[in-house]
Amino acid sequence: MLSRISQLGARLLRETRAAGTLSTNSNNYYRGQVSRHLTPAKSILFSTATTSSHHDEGSEDKEKISVTFVNKDGTEKTISVPVGMSMLEAAHENDIELEGACEGSLACSTCHVIVMDVKDYNKLEDPTDEENDMLDLAFGLTETSRLGCQVIAKPDLDGVRLALPAATRNFAVDGFVPKPH
Repeated sequence: MLSRISQLGARLLRETRAAGTLSTNSNNYYRGQVSRHLTPAKSILFSTATTSSHHDEGSEDKEKISVTFVNKDGTEKTISVPVGMSMLEAAHENDIELEGACEGSLACSTCHVIVMDVKDYNKLEDPTDEENDMLDLAFGLTETSRLGCQVIAKPDLDGVRLALPAATRNFAVDGFVPKPH
């Protein structure tokens, strides 16, 4: 592969010289350009800090949707979720008891939620094979079950209602002892 790249580079160099756009004196030109850019800049100040008011404007501009979580005991909590955020992240930021033992890496089913309206469920992307594999392990699986880490807020999900199942299966906590390979 390297020799092929070298051959291609040599060919381009030959063709460019043949066209007369690159002469042997051009090395001096390029050397001057490089040294000019390598000299230290004096009196030019750089800053990566932003003002807090500018930062706040960006967060206010982000579109939000309304999501209602129905807890195990039937109580409801409605929250505002920024578009693009997962329901797992939104639940954690709003003190909703949605476990998420694997932190959204698709390695458990503890963030299992039930989409209460089929119309809202049909607005979601189809679950991946990996998500379906984890959902197979979920407690209280239904036709509208999804993993909260995979449900991402988007404008057409505004008003969605998500129920938390009565229990989760967290093998690391529920007495599961991994066996060595």
